[in-house]
Amino acid sequence: MEIKPITFRTVCDFVARNHRHHKPTVGCKFCVGLYEGEKLIGCAICGRPISRHLDDGLTCEINRLCTDGTRNACSMLYGACCRIAKEMGYKLIITYILESENGASLKASNFVCDGEAGGKHWTGVRNRGQDIPNEMKTRWHSDL
Repeated sequence: MEIKPITFRTVCDFVARNHRHHKPTVGCKFCVGLYEGEKLIGCAICGRPISRHLDDGLTCEINRLCTDGTRNACSMLYGACCRIAKEMGYKLIITYILESENGASLKASNFVCDGEAGGKHWTGVRNRGQDIPNEMKTRWHSDL
């Protein structure tokens, strides 16, 4: 397996086909692909934190991480995101997972669980009939 550069369009296509419960994001700061030979087996999209309270210019959020199920692919992508974000000058990287997910790849990548965060869906004008799981999330972070 090898981390390689990838276009945002290619990442969005992969996420649209393979992510269990989310659509692609609308933008990013950077994205990375994980390949086995010429085959794309996973990708990650990193950008500004969704929470405006955490958007301090020094915090990066892994907004999407998606694989085809290849063993250790998630951990490789989390590690790559951390290295790239650190090189770009970020001091903290965060991500969210569903309450029903165990976070094994995040633990393996030295992320720390901050506990329950956010709500079950966006509220107010941002709630546009989202087709996402109706459950709480947990936030994870890694100091860079």
